[in-house]
Amino acid sequence: MAFSSFSFLSLFSPAAVMSLADPTSDTTPFFSDDNEAEGSGEPGAGPSQRREVEEPASGVSSMRSVFTVIVLCFINLLNYMDRFTVAGVLPDIEQYFGINDGKSGLLQTVFICSYMFLAPVFGYLGDRYNRKVIMSVGIGFWSAVTLASSYMAREYFWLLLLTRGLVGVGEASYSTIAPTIIADLYVKERRTQMLSVFYFAIPVGSGLGYIVGSKVDDIAGDWHWALRVTPALGLVAVVLLLFVVKEPKRGAIEARPEHTLQRTSWLGDMKALCRNPSFVLSTFGFTAVAFVTGSLALWAPAFLFRAAVFTGERPPCVKGPCDTSDSLYFGIITVVSGILGVASGAEVSRRLRLRTPRADPLVCALGLLLSAPFLYLAIVFAQASPIATYVFIFLGETFLSMNWAIVADILLYVVVPTRRATAEAFQIVLSHLLGDAGSPYLIGVSDSLKQTDSYLWQFRSLQLSLLTCSFVAVGGGAFFLATALFIEKDRQRATNYTPSGERLNLELYDEPIVVPKSGRSARVPVSNVLI
Repeated sequence: MAFSSFSFLSLFSPAAVMSLADPTSDTTPFFSDDNEAEGSGEPGAGPSQRREVEEPASGVSSMRSVFTVIVLCFINLLNYMDRFTVAGVLPDIEQYFGINDGKSGLLQTVFICSYMFLAPVFGYLGDRYNRKVIMSVGIGFWSAVTLASSYMAREYFWLLLLTRGLVGVGEASYSTIAPTIIADLYVKERRTQMLSVFYFAIPVGSGLGYIVGSKVDDIAGDWHWALRVTPALGLVAVVLLLFVVKEPKRGAIEARPEHTLQRTSWLGDMKALCRNPSFVLSTFGFTAVAFVTGSLALWAPAFLFRAAVFTGERPPCVKGPCDTSDSLYFGIITVVSGILGVASGAEVSRRLRLRTPRADPLVCALGLLLSAPFLYLAIVFAQASPIATYVFIFLGETFLSMNWAIVADILLYVVVPTRRATAEAFQIVLSHLLGDAGSPYLIGVSDSLKQTDSYLWQFRSLQLSLLTCSFVAVGGGAFFLATALFIEKDRQRATNYTPSGERLNLELYDEPIVVPKSGRSARVPVSNVLI
């Protein structure tokens, strides 16, 4: 694709504003792609004819589609960067508010719970209304609340919990909807590639959260400033979303326009999703991924710090600012392992698809089953060899990251277009409810395992709790292996889906047709002929 062919002026051509309240509107108010089609058709062709020939079925040009994915990836990166900035400065937060591990774990749990319970609301809205407007409002709200959370005084830890919970509102409005926009821009291998780019932002953003949080804390000497970086970037994200992203037509890229699919009620959508084995089993597998990543994300830097204190390599944190070098190192590992894991997962899946249509769930299962022993070794070796610990964490996170883009792709091709945002929301609810909503808190209550209040047991109790992650990863691998048994059938069912077939509404087929009968014409219902 030649970038020189893109007319910069086309970014600023006028278009009519679309109302959020109009469920049938599938174009955005901020752009018109008319100019992009002009000048490249046949000399005698009019503008409407050229658009018919050149405009993609999604209604979004190829160049705009690429820019859309880039913007969505940037916002996804900010989401995860903000989410794990708190983990990067967790020792300082514990010292500042004078809280224990159990209360520290609540910071992540409260955020995930609000994010989880609001996801179905935004999933419902995302399947019916303008997705770009919903995301813009949510990201603006998320940025404002994150900024407010950076001004909490020592005696108001409960208020910090409240603001972290409200951050989940904005993130739920984005995470449930953004993948469905990519699904409406691309199909097949190209969709997998673009989803891989989108999900690169998860490990990269998470790693940057640790890195930026720890470095800003070091430079400013105050952890509050670490929470003020992403809100400023969030405002930039809203501007890009409004003026670059264009709303594609739902399902049109798959030759399945949404008006031919006929939306069903929310209850009907949920019943259909629960009868989809590939979706349900892959969601349980992804729940294991969420449990493990949620546990490591919040507690790995603190665990590494305590291991260094236990071995005498670092002094304990008595007064802030604390040593955050472990957060920095863990962030770098997360970024690099995430890039390698997402890229290798997509590539292995692409090659394996040439041999079996069950490639996607098999690669997800392989990633989880391989990550389990390396995570176990990382936790066990923490007090013996810091270098070995970092190596094993790197390998474990690399294999764990192989799942991100593939799980999203599975959902998109086993679910029909008009249910995808609802399916994303359902997957978010279940995976977080049983995964990372509770895992940070469950790991944090390792305080109860302490036999004495010493540095030894601060380290040992957290070490014993984190070992749970390896066994959960094995269970997740088993769910993906089960998904492989149903993936072919469910993919074909979604591809060949018709509302009449699902609802068994024979009235759609009862228009009379003319057929010969005893040498003369007769009108009979179509259903009689089909039977």
